[in-house]
Amino acid sequence: MRTLVLNQSNIVQDGQNNKLVYNFPNSVLFKNSYLAVSSISIYYSWFNISSAFSNNIFSYTWVQGATTTTYSVIIPDGIYEIVTLNQFLQFTFIANGTYLTATTGGLNKYYAEFVLNPARYAVQINTYLVPTSFTGFTAPINITTGLTLVPPTQTFNPSIVLPASINSLLGFVVNFTTDQNTNNAFVPPVSPYVSKNTAGTLSYISTTAPNVQPNSSVLLSSSGIDNPYAQPTSIIYSITPSVAVGAIINEKPPAFMWNKLIDGTYNQLRITILGTNLQPLQINDPAMTIVLVIKSSNDRGDVQV
Repeated sequence: MRTLVLNQSNIVQDGQNNKLVYNFPNSVLFKNSYLAVSSISIYYSWFNISSAFSNNIFSYTWVQGATTTTYSVIIPDGIYEIVTLNQFLQFTFIANGTYLTATTGGLNKYYAEFVLNPARYAVQINTYLVPTSFTGFTAPINITTGLTLVPPTQTFNPSIVLPASINSLLGFVVNFTTDQNTNNAFVPPVSPYVSKNTAGTLSYISTTAPNVQPNSSVLLSSSGIDNPYAQPTSIIYSITPSVAVGAIINEKPPAFMWNKLIDGTYNQLRITILGTNLQPLQINDPAMTIVLVIKSSNDRGDVQV
């Protein structure tokens, strides 16, 4: 049995940190040889929201006077949970001047939010009725236009639109849209997923399980492997994080899972880290160690496959 150790020095320097190359000191002839993962140490550092996934955009509407404005929200690439996504929504409301500040206590009032609903294993979107008078509140000044927020001529709820990709992350259908509830006239359908209270608050529960981390597991692909039962045929292992974001994943299989190497002469092996869409996945932290073992059938003890 032979051991190969790949680490940061083996990473292809293309900024993605998802391809590693192990160059053999000399060309090696493999015949009836098998490859397996011995251990993996890698930081949980891949984004769940990014422009590469096209899941970083949604929009909301706001009414000033009788004028409705649609604001496009572009989420910076990052690792988000629902609570941090809601914090970014609040940041956006502040940037656009679409919020109010209580004159007593000075707390900001936001009129839409994303929250977890653990009992329903769902994401809940709540929107709140914006009044026609800002009595008791201080209206903000838009930092871009320099204009002070003015009340609407009719009450309304901000309308949030979830286009393709971010919709599945939150568990809603494509282009899901919350109702604007103009003049508090919206009548919710008979549904366990939509409700309205007497204050005009609308609540929407996601209809499918949220897919907050599209790459909840990642795949290891190796050159020289041709597994007719796998797609792609080069997959040798799967890594599933069981740690917090930013922590190190220490993976050690309880037994070697041998994969037959294609017979031939090799001068290198290439390892690629793939997402669930089978495309190379950007890894933000390059600190990693992947230990592989190679065994030939004429080594002591036959390989069991």
